[in-house]
Amino acid sequence: MSKDLPGHAQIVIVGGGVVGSSIAYQLTLAGATDVVLLERGALACGTSWHAAGLIMQLRGSHATTEIARYNARFYPELEADTGMATGFKQNGTLAVGRNQDRVHEMKRRASLAGSFGIDAHIISAREVKNIYPALEEHIVTGGLFIPEDGQLSPVDTVNALVAGAKKRGARIFENTPVDKLQHLPSGEYRLDTENGAIVCETLVLACGLWTADFAAQLGVRVPLHACEHMYIVTEAMDFVVPTLPVLRDTDGYTYMKEDAGKLLIGSFEPRGKPLPVEKLPVEQQFIEIQEDWDHFALPYTRAMEMIPQLADIGINKFMNGPESFTPDSLPCLGEAPGLRNCFIAAGLNSEGFEISPGIARALAQWIIHGEPDMDLLDYDLARFHPFQVNRKYLRERSAESLGSIFEMGWPFKDHQTSRPARKSHLHDRLAAAGACFGETAGWERPMWFAPEGVEPKNSYSFFRPNWYEHTAEECRAAREGVVIMDISSFGKTLVQGRDACDYLQWMCVSDVNVAVGKLVYTHMLNSMGGIECDITIDRFAHDCFIIYSSAGVHCRDMNWIASHIKPDQHVTVTDVTAAYSVLNVQGPKSRELLQSITSADLSNSSFPFLSAQDIDIGYARVRAKRMTFVGELGWELQISSEFVQDVYDIIIEAGKPFGLKQAGYHSLEHLRCERGYREFVLDLAPDDTPFQAGLGFIVKMDKPGGFNGREALLPQAGQVLNRKMVLFKLKDPGPALFHDELIRMNGEIVGYLSSGAYGFSLGSAVGMGYVRHPDGVTAELINNATFDIEIAGETWPAEASLKPFYDPAGARVKM
Repeated sequence: MSKDLPGHAQIVIVGGGVVGSSIAYQLTLAGATDVVLLERGALACGTSWHAAGLIMQLRGSHATTEIARYNARFYPELEADTGMATGFKQNGTLAVGRNQDRVHEMKRRASLAGSFGIDAHIISAREVKNIYPALEEHIVTGGLFIPEDGQLSPVDTVNALVAGAKKRGARIFENTPVDKLQHLPSGEYRLDTENGAIVCETLVLACGLWTADFAAQLGVRVPLHACEHMYIVTEAMDFVVPTLPVLRDTDGYTYMKEDAGKLLIGSFEPRGKPLPVEKLPVEQQFIEIQEDWDHFALPYTRAMEMIPQLADIGINKFMNGPESFTPDSLPCLGEAPGLRNCFIAAGLNSEGFEISPGIARALAQWIIHGEPDMDLLDYDLARFHPFQVNRKYLRERSAESLGSIFEMGWPFKDHQTSRPARKSHLHDRLAAAGACFGETAGWERPMWFAPEGVEPKNSYSFFRPNWYEHTAEECRAAREGVVIMDISSFGKTLVQGRDACDYLQWMCVSDVNVAVGKLVYTHMLNSMGGIECDITIDRFAHDCFIIYSSAGVHCRDMNWIASHIKPDQHVTVTDVTAAYSVLNVQGPKSRELLQSITSADLSNSSFPFLSAQDIDIGYARVRAKRMTFVGELGWELQISSEFVQDVYDIIIEAGKPFGLKQAGYHSLEHLRCERGYREFVLDLAPDDTPFQAGLGFIVKMDKPGGFNGREALLPQAGQVLNRKMVLFKLKDPGPALFHDELIRMNGEIVGYLSSGAYGFSLGSAVGMGYVRHPDGVTAELINNATFDIEIAGETWPAEASLKPFYDPAGARVKM
């Protein structure tokens, strides 16, 4: 390795595990020539050395699978490039299910695999036994076999990555611990080490467990917490041959792989064992933690159920090592909010070798070109909220995050730990009304309301969860009467200043230089024309705008907005979410109800659609916005939080003659899918353009001065596109849709559903997704083709349309 630390480098990576070495490799592969990697000890000495080295391509969604599937192609290329063995072999992964629900989940994943061309087979218990003879067949209901998955040798792989990076000019410094980080006035970064100081233009922190502490020196929040991760290695066993596939018994909380004739058995138990980083030895490399058989007893007992021979075999090694986990079990990746050219790549949740090739390639493109070239929303560090570095929050949540790796992937599955963290001012009133709460970005949000005599508790299902009949009633009230929803968790960002209008005009695709009190639904784009922010803007005053975002992406939206303000622009960005509560009053009777409690004129002529006015309700001054995300006449009432309880009580009392019904976020999802309203992250992402999404009507291509991303949209404007959002309605009233179900046109896979829900107003499930066709996706193509939706391997005929199935002309919102 290199000896003399240079005084300056273009890019410095801190961390010599699989993540840091992968980034060094991908950066040099992409053409970066001045790359330095610093490792505090020996390469892979942190957590990479004790990894199991499993390689799997499928994840829970299309976006995350896009990242992971690259590994099966990359590792053979790495060996060919460097001539160094990595131990990579495609002996396959065999996932087994102990019940029908797990097998159904496997079938859904097999369908997802089909959209990527990944070879995946749903097999019977007998076929599972044929592939893995030592397995106890009677406890297996079915399996999923993916032949091109496999395993590798972790330390050999890191060495090969480093060799490949060095071949292209990267300089590697082992035994070079970084003591101090500084952000210099020049915008560069200074790293003080025991071997001297180095200054760089771009800094990448890929330090595993220790990333949060390093990042904190620069004021960057990285929500990570360590947990103990345990596995054992048995004595040699006759059936453990080199071709034995990796076994994943998620119902038994275990995975098993061949290890030199022995069986390595690891676990993701239901609740992990948190481990504060400060309890780890500061200087020690290759850390091993004391074995804990009491904690490992449950998964090992399940392993013996699956492989009876384990009851009579000895244990060669009990390995217990620290690994880092995030609040949502997804990595922390990307440029640090508020700090240019400082990138984070950490929190891989025990899946480093599975996804490092993909995230390293994506991050290298981000570093070199200034922005990602693919959808990284699920991984973007900017998604996290400031409170999520709270130590108590992380300690409790990390135990659940570890367990969630093998939990059932139920639709709408909620976290159970670190709750409640954030509550609206109406929380107790909603709880008394029967609310069953879910959690998003720490917010306790009413998902559905249980009637008297029904427990407000979730029972999850891929078919009909227990809240369906109650949510159906909420949807019916929204369509026929009036509902009230507490949507205070939606993010609210105040953008103001002398240059606020000019700035937003450049950043948004729509014309936002409108009259005060006008609402504008719009997008902000990247340089490729992809959607980075999906927002609604209220022009509050000449130099003041309030931007509304969904709770899950609010922090990311704020970061995108703030990071594009130029130094000479007089624009400030302020989070005012907590200052305002929001009540959503929707339905054909919403005008009558609200008119009964305010003197303001709510008629269509005086208060038109997409306008806002200040009105009086009780003792409060309320910002009433005539807008909807359910497709009905309605208002969102923005209220200073100290007044909201009184306003809520007034509406509830006044609503009795109108049959007012409480409604939750589940009903919002069903109603918006019926109306074809797109949702960011699900239906809109940075690799989707407004024209592809069927939202070209909000784009003002001829706006004076243009807008950011306009040049990339020019080839699409007014053209027939070969990829476009299409809406679907199943012809059979039975099945349910959620997302990631395959779209088949004339039998061929042409896309997948980005979102779906049961259309209670329509009598069957509805969904939407992008359809691809080389000759263009047109109304004629849609009308003349036969469409089916594949759900867990079974196809269901569907109607297709470029317009919503409910109120396609949008007349009801303008009543």
